[in-house]
Amino acid sequence: MRVLAILPVCLLALPLAAQGRPSPDSVRADSAQRLATQRVTVARGDAALDRVPWAVGTQRVEQVRRGQATVGIDEALANIPGVVVANRYNYALDQRVSIRGAGSRANFGLRGVKVLLDGVPQSLPDGQSQLTNVDLAAIGSVEVLRGSASSLYGNGSGGVIAFTTDLSSPTPLGVTLRHTSGSFGLEKSQLRLAGRGERTLGMLSVSRTRVDGFRQYSAAETSQLLAALDRAIGANMTLQLRAGTAEVPKALNPGAQTQAEYDANPDSAALANVNRGASREVTQRYLSARLRGSMARGEWSAALYGQRRFVDNALAVPPPGAPTAATSPRGTFSTLDRRVTGARVDVQRQLAEAWRLTTGFDLQRSFDVRRNQAATGGRPTTPTDTLLLDQNEIVVSVGPFAQVQWEPTPTLTVSTGARWDRLEFRVDDNFLTDGRDNTGSRLLTATTGHLGAVWRLREWIAPYANVATAFETPTTTELQVRPDGQGGFNPELGPQRLRTLEVGARGRWGARLTYELALFQVDAEDAIVQYLETSGRAFFRNAGQTRSRGAELGLGLRATTWLELQAAYTLADYRFDEYILPLTSTTADTLDGNRLAGVPERALRLGARARWRATTVDVDHSTQGAMFGDDRNLVPVGSWGRGQLNLRVAHTAELRGWRVEPFASVQNALDERYVGAVTLNGAFGRVLEGAPGRNWYVGVELAAPLLR
Repeated sequence: MRVLAILPVCLLALPLAAQGRPSPDSVRADSAQRLATQRVTVARGDAALDRVPWAVGTQRVEQVRRGQATVGIDEALANIPGVVVANRYNYALDQRVSIRGAGSRANFGLRGVKVLLDGVPQSLPDGQSQLTNVDLAAIGSVEVLRGSASSLYGNGSGGVIAFTTDLSSPTPLGVTLRHTSGSFGLEKSQLRLAGRGERTLGMLSVSRTRVDGFRQYSAAETSQLLAALDRAIGANMTLQLRAGTAEVPKALNPGAQTQAEYDANPDSAALANVNRGASREVTQRYLSARLRGSMARGEWSAALYGQRRFVDNALAVPPPGAPTAATSPRGTFSTLDRRVTGARVDVQRQLAEAWRLTTGFDLQRSFDVRRNQAATGGRPTTPTDTLLLDQNEIVVSVGPFAQVQWEPTPTLTVSTGARWDRLEFRVDDNFLTDGRDNTGSRLLTATTGHLGAVWRLREWIAPYANVATAFETPTTTELQVRPDGQGGFNPELGPQRLRTLEVGARGRWGARLTYELALFQVDAEDAIVQYLETSGRAFFRNAGQTRSRGAELGLGLRATTWLELQAAYTLADYRFDEYILPLTSTTADTLDGNRLAGVPERALRLGARARWRATTVDVDHSTQGAMFGDDRNLVPVGSWGRGQLNLRVAHTAELRGWRVEPFASVQNALDERYVGAVTLNGAFGRVLEGAPGRNWYVGVELAAPLLR
């Protein structure tokens, strides 16, 4: 932790490091406009970034899409400190997103991190999130709030990621065509129509992605359709409509590797996964309507939304009584039929000159029909492939909140807020032939709050601090996996509660340099940990106490008129304070002081973007430190060595009324062998999920007006 003591000294030195010969007026004007105070909505309402007492990172449209393949969220979030995206290169499980450790223990998808799309939650009431509705090729910006935000968003809000759809159109109606081809059979095509009228903005995006995968047995296909419409109603109201569908007809799951398998052949697949047909198929639909309006001394918004999701998931875990040998084709086939409905209301009102109130509520209901069957080769095809589980899982949540901002002076903003959440979990057991009725319910409530302040001392330094409490319930997926193999919810798995302390600062020096610095500590009681993973099924327990300490530093420098530099550094010291791990019925292992698995001790991202007339060149270099793949810290995972070096180039030209933008990239240019992600506490040492060596992609984007 000596680095924590050094970072404040580095902060004080920033103004001195930024001094030098004044830049030309043209550079100052352009940079000042780009680095002017941003407005963000991720803190539950429109606010200037320099008045938000949390660490918030943003990414613009060119950072998300220019020259990018737009196939993984790691492309969009890599430049934000405190955010670590573990790319499994496994489309059956998705990438794992960790914000200050929140979400780092997700076995698949996202958990502990709230996801919003145009202000509409994509997260479930139990804290699960998924990115099926998000196509990065149609995203205009991303905001990330790092830190406990349960007082604003409720359950599972260890961080918040807010995506905004790109509705921009330079003409009344235009078309954009985009195609990318690359290594390992990568093919992605997109058609985007965007238009604007006097009172209307609209966008339609259709894309299809196919990849063979760099590992054996890792091919996947995805199709997405997104539609967005913003319509002004009168002078003070806007209606936002969003609809979409996503199809994943194939996503093969190669599983994790042992150290010996990884050393011998990092692109191999687990034999059991191949023989048992481990894979996932997903169909998802969603629709949302949001009204936004202004009123005297304030503004408001109200949203209604719904989702329908079907998942067929062939797991490599053998059914009870089946052989466990990898050569056996006997696995488990799990199906999920999910319906989600919800409402969200936000109201902001200026109470007095120095006081502002933000209040509202969230209401959500999820209804899952879950069935597990024995399977042979990935499907229930033989008479012995009998039913193992059949149950309905219902979660209903309601959460009113209120937040008050007070500005006693023009340079000081104080924010405090509180929220009360009520979550009811219910399971209806429809599988009664086993002689047990596991029907039951659980009621969980929590009150969370925060207190924070930001002081705009000078343009170059605005220190802030906040304290917050948060909570995170087990997800229905975690609750329904019982160690005894029965149906119903695990009665011994409860919520974890967190306390966060954060101090930081941000600012800009002249027209060239911006920075942000944050130091934090998160204490969790009854921490939910994944203590075992076997053949695609994870088991969870409450582990006592954890303490997460870390530091984040982000820098942006406009070095010249044609060169921009970026740096994002994360230091993580996440440990168990108290954790006794039962080994057998009579023995246990004390893990106090052990590092939390799956989180690198440090992460560094360096980026440079050079512009020369119509050509842009990006150079990104990422490294991560060592970590462990298990709670006992017996499975070390090495650092990224020389790191991942990515090169991208894009050029813009005009050809007969079309904007033509070819682009190309070399990924992992140093051909470094490293582990992209780990499967926590994988059974039989199956922990490692390797990353590809040197690879490439090329593409072109064509755009033209259909109406002028």
